[in-house]
Amino acid sequence: MELRQLRYFVRVVELGSISRAALDLDLVQSALSQQITRLEGELSTRLLQRSPQGVTPTEAGVAFFREAQLTLRHAEQAMRAAQQARLTGTVSVGLAPTTAAVLGLPLMQAMRERYPDVRLHMVESLSGHLSNMLNARQLDLAVLFDLPMGTSQAVQAARRWSVLPLIEEDIFLIASRATRKPQAPDSLRMAQLHGESLILPTGPHGLRHALNAAFTRAKITPSVVMEMDSLAMLMDAVCAGLGSTLQPWAAVARMSDVSDKLYMARIVDHQVRRVNLLCGLSDDELSPAALATRVVIGDCVRGLVRSGVWLGAGISAPASGEPRDASRFKS
Repeated sequence: MELRQLRYFVRVVELGSISRAALDLDLVQSALSQQITRLEGELSTRLLQRSPQGVTPTEAGVAFFREAQLTLRHAEQAMRAAQQARLTGTVSVGLAPTTAAVLGLPLMQAMRERYPDVRLHMVESLSGHLSNMLNARQLDLAVLFDLPMGTSQAVQAARRWSVLPLIEEDIFLIASRATRKPQAPDSLRMAQLHGESLILPTGPHGLRHALNAAFTRAKITPSVVMEMDSLAMLMDAVCAGLGSTLQPWAAVARMSDVSDKLYMARIVDHQVRRVNLLCGLSDDELSPAALATRVVIGDCVRGLVRSGVWLGAGISAPASGEPRDASRFKS
């Protein structure tokens, strides 16, 4: 006996007609009749009395009708309870400092609103460190800018990740306003950075890898005067006029009076962008809470971009959909 048979029988009794019930249920009349006949066969009793005027329940049919209604109500309550049950558990999410500056608070607010019983463990660190933490199962999810290029073990581990492209960010040359002329251009090409004193993050991290590739394409050797793996210290040095940097807009998202303090020029070379990837353990390793958090992260990122809050960013193609296996990305 199936729930659909109970639904069919209840509707036939309520309407007093197999033909009208078939129309209401969007079924062929003969198919509905067969289901009722099969139900009567399973119960070894006649449930309906058929006549030219329609159908009426027999004494057994009346008793069965009442119990069938109760069963269907309980089934509906069970489905609602399952749908409304709150997710629980802890989910660890890693964000780079630039990403955290834009995404961190909106993500926490969205998770509090949608899944108040999920405990969110947020980690802010550089992309290379987050990658190592993901491989060590210390994180469930992380927004990274590149996949591991190091040891074969790291590459093999990353191939088991789920990877979803999120956004692509423009890169800006950022310098102290005091070091630039008022008429300085608002856009530049990489080739124009020859001789520019640069303060950059070190090699193991995603942005530096992308910048090194851009310098190679532009056929210039960067003049790196300092390397810093702290966004706060890096921006302090830039504000003090110790050098310029190459970063997405998110690097200044936490700063006030940016236009008064800093000069920013967009790098217009076609391939100079930072790709943000939502990486996580494989689907079979993620808890239901982590799978739900992955959806919330994607929703938040797209909302921030579409509303104009995340400046200099565009949604990657595909903008949504199922996470990809990381083995499809070059390493």
